[in-house]
Parts: sequence; structure tokens; C-alpha cells
Amino acid sequence: MRHRIYFANRIRYLRNDRNLTQQQLADALNWHQTTINHYEVGNRFPSIDNLVALADFFDCSIDSLIGRG
Repeated sequence: MRHRIYFANRIRYLRNDRNLTQQQLADALNWHQTTINHYEVGNRFPSIDNLVALADFFDCSIDSLIGRG
């Protein structure tokens, strides 16, 4: 559960740090805005493929997205 909460906060932080709306991030990843919202409020946790896409987009490691290391 700790990783899910950390992930939700981290995604929101990274998105805001780049001055992106949820819709802009979703458009960049070819996802629905509701997917980003579900991640940010902690309702859902991404698949491995989506974690990789987010890590690539934000140029960070998956570990940094989920609070490991």
C-alpha cells in the first residue's frame, strides 16, 4: 500500500513540476485522462507497461516512481 500512495503523489508531483494538466499528460502517452486521475488519487496502480511508459516520459526509474531506492 505504501508504494501505491507514494506513486500517486510522485506522478502528481512530476506532472505539476512540468506544468502539465492531466489531459496533456494523457495525450502525450495516448491514454485517457481518467487513467491519470485514477493513478493520482490512488484508485489504480499501473501495469508494468504503463510504469515503463511513465518512467520513460519523466526520464526516471521505475524505482523512483514507486518509492524504492
